[in-house]
Amino acid sequence: MNKFFSLTGSILCFLFILTSCEETSTNNSSATTAGDREFADLQVLSYEVPGWDNLDDKQKELAYYLYEASLSGRDIIYDQRGKYNLLIRKTIEGIWESPEIDHNDEEWGLFRVYAGQVWFANGIYHHYSNDKFSPGFSKEYFVKLVKTADSTRLPLQNGETVDDLVAKLETIIFDATFMPKMVNLTAGIDNVRESANNFYEGVTADEVEAFYAGFPQSDHEPEWGLNSKVVKENGEVVEKVWKSGGMYGEAIDKMIFWLEKAVNVAENDQQKNSLQLLIEYYKTGDLKKWDEYNISWVKDTTSVIDFANGFIEVYNDALGIKGSFESVLSLRDFETTKRIKAIADEAQWFEDNSPLIPEHKKKEVKGISAKAITVIVESGDAAPSTPIGINLPNSDWIRKEYGSKSVSLSNIIHAYNESSASSGFLEEFVSDQAVIDRMKKHGNLASDLHTDMHECIGHASGQINPGVGTPDKTLKTYASTLEEARADLVALYYLLDEKLIEIGVMESLDVGKAEYDSYMMNGLMTQLSRLKLGDNIEESHMRNRALNAYWVYEKGKEDNVVEFITKDNKTYVQINDYEKLRELFGELLREIQRIKSEGDYEAGKALVETYGVKVDHELHKEVLDRYESLNLKPYKGFIQPRLVAETQDGKVVNVKLEYPSSFFDQMIEYGKNYSFLPVAN
Repeated sequence: MNKFFSLTGSILCFLFILTSCEETSTNNSSATTAGDREFADLQVLSYEVPGWDNLDDKQKELAYYLYEASLSGRDIIYDQRGKYNLLIRKTIEGIWESPEIDHNDEEWGLFRVYAGQVWFANGIYHHYSNDKFSPGFSKEYFVKLVKTADSTRLPLQNGETVDDLVAKLETIIFDATFMPKMVNLTAGIDNVRESANNFYEGVTADEVEAFYAGFPQSDHEPEWGLNSKVVKENGEVVEKVWKSGGMYGEAIDKMIFWLEKAVNVAENDQQKNSLQLLIEYYKTGDLKKWDEYNISWVKDTTSVIDFANGFIEVYNDALGIKGSFESVLSLRDFETTKRIKAIADEAQWFEDNSPLIPEHKKKEVKGISAKAITVIVESGDAAPSTPIGINLPNSDWIRKEYGSKSVSLSNIIHAYNESSASSGFLEEFVSDQAVIDRMKKHGNLASDLHTDMHECIGHASGQINPGVGTPDKTLKTYASTLEEARADLVALYYLLDEKLIEIGVMESLDVGKAEYDSYMMNGLMTQLSRLKLGDNIEESHMRNRALNAYWVYEKGKEDNVVEFITKDNKTYVQINDYEKLRELFGELLREIQRIKSEGDYEAGKALVETYGVKVDHELHKEVLDRYESLNLKPYKGFIQPRLVAETQDGKVVNVKLEYPSSFFDQMIEYGKNYSFLPVAN
């Protein structure tokens, strides 16, 4: 499975930074303070959209329609991440907007933090750990808020009273044992029943797997189950398809409305065809039409305005079947594209020279369209927490026969890098000043190249043996981790190759060494700052980095390739042999590709469970203590730019780009303008 969103290991080492917070006046007496940009374990940044003013009027109009289509699907991700998320979000919005509420109350600040967490995570489960949030305010205070709020602003249903709403919400929010985890990847349990996402209801993992085993399994079949919820009705397992007239139909119809407007201002016939196929897919729910759309979309390599919109990534499903709604609207970054294109142009060389078993290599790497993009807006599972690289489509057979699009989100990466100027992070976690100097000099390019290689070459490499079937089905709960580990390893293997100097994308192997230092430090140590003390690793990208780092650490012990050292009672990671480390990355890459190519579930499970899950709790505590001393937030996301259309006689005559400053105000604005789905009963 080739993932749409890939948060590379290296970039995380440079993201743990604080930026100054803008202060503006806001409505509803919620004055913007640090609490609007920094709260809980989160920091909210802004990004700019360079190149917008260079678009012509027709391109801006197209962007506006696709912007509206993106945001019109926002409710869907809330519902997908938990049956009661919309109920809670709309209750929060009702409380927030009620003039009767005292915002000077002692516990209001704690409620603000909880509201911010829910908005940031698209629901009541942490966007990374998947654990349900534990509110800092008391149950009594929450009851007071709901009962004080204007009842007409609350999501009351079918004659429901405020007391009924309170009783329902008390259990959902405050009972730590009620639906505690959005996706639970723990081994040895029923991962469907123990996950609180809204992809399944009343069914077991075995029933779901048996249900989809009955679908056609030939090489050219679509991603069965990608766009539906599985439930049991009258004792039978059935799908509720996400389409117009079906589940999520109200929001999908709004998306269709805006997509149909976009068709009329498409840049070219290929883009127009892609939009029409996407509309037909949303109208019918036909996954074969989704494949047709992806094939057409891959062929559109000339448009300046581009978009990804659909049910795409499967990380939020323990079985790796159900796609979360997400949308990324962008324009081409022509200058940065030169670097990633230089890599894509050598895709066959990278495949031919990889350390894979020969029969697992692609004989012909087709159609990698590589570019850098400038994001205009993100929605669904791509916001507020965003990827830095995109590679689509996920379908292996389409990638093999028609190619893929690989992109780097240049303005997002720039915003992250800008926020990292003076955090003190490297000085705290790197012991060697020469290594610090190298990472500061080459770190930004190193992480950019890792992203480029991960998305462009990593996800496009390797092939599946005939008859193995779809990797996400055969490797089950471990598929996402193994695919991300594989793509990371491709990048790491080649970042210390003279080929990258030869094609002009880096000046010396010091760039690769900077990335090795960053990746190993992150995988072995610093990413633990994202976990609560006592937790093991569950998120797929974190498992991927831990797997890669700990495997090469263990396999290289005899030659002391990588070691933990102690200075001044602090633990550091030190690389002693970069070339040997590269060889180890290549060995692990060969094994993970074998696992994927052959569908070796047991070997994949053993790798992930042995190296990617468990945490050294003493080291974890040390990392948390050192991290806290830096006063940094481990997670970052973004306020989205706003597009505003000026019309004359019902026609768009101008589209303005604006930069909102308040995250909380934007969430209230979105709640008013893009709330189309009913809440769950």
